[in-house]
Amino acid sequence: MATPSPLSACDTIMEKTDSLVSVQHVEKRYPTGQRSVAALRDVSLNVRSGEFVVLMGPSGCGKSTLLHLIGGMDRPTRGRILVGGTELATLGEPALARFRRQRVGFVFQFFNLLPTLTVLENVALPLMLDGVGDAEAQDRALTLLERVGLRDRATHSPAELSGGEMQRVAVARAVASTPALILADEPTGSLDSENGHHVMDLLRDLNRELGLTILLATHNDEAAQYAGRIIRIRDGMIEGDSLGVAVR
Repeated sequence: MATPSPLSACDTIMEKTDSLVSVQHVEKRYPTGQRSVAALRDVSLNVRSGEFVVLMGPSGCGKSTLLHLIGGMDRPTRGRILVGGTELATLGEPALARFRRQRVGFVFQFFNLLPTLTVLENVALPLMLDGVGDAEAQDRALTLLERVGLRDRATHSPAELSGGEMQRVAVARAVASTPALILADEPTGSLDSENGHHVMDLLRDLNRELGLTILLATHNDEAAQYAGRIIRIRDGMIEGDSLGVAVR
């Protein structure tokens, strides 16, 4: 009998929940000499599948820390985080890496594209890391580049693109492995207003057309207008959770 992968084995540890993401009384502290600083304090929230949720708050409020914890890039000091019913604390490092690669797509403020790869290779890379053959990975990457309006830039390097184009490539890469969840950390923070709207339009369309669940951190009021729900964070705590206007 084949031995299940670490992630597959942990998939059997499920809890009954209607939420794709469940954050339960999470605290995150960072040591600073003799003391520690709390980045998050007793944070609890749930995100349902298909929601477009914005984490809103000033720089340093803890919203990026929360995204990193939900994405498995860091571990909480206290509390529980479940994604798709799997508690992240049950995953060892190899399984956690697999979780990040297969279950979550990341979009960062500064794009994080590999400069030595072409646009096509950047988008195909997550697929190839999951064992998809070169030809199939490139075909799927081309389809995604067409979806974000950049098929004609497939052979270019990231340095040849504008900031808005690089972020659209980053979005294509984030959805390449068909993740359940997209985490976007200030995705418009390095863009001008026009390109910022283009990227937010793209994320909104992916949410509406493909049902992707999006959790986006921002301090930008215009970006928040795309949300179906806004969670406001200040000083490491949730100070408000309300339905968004979603006027765009």
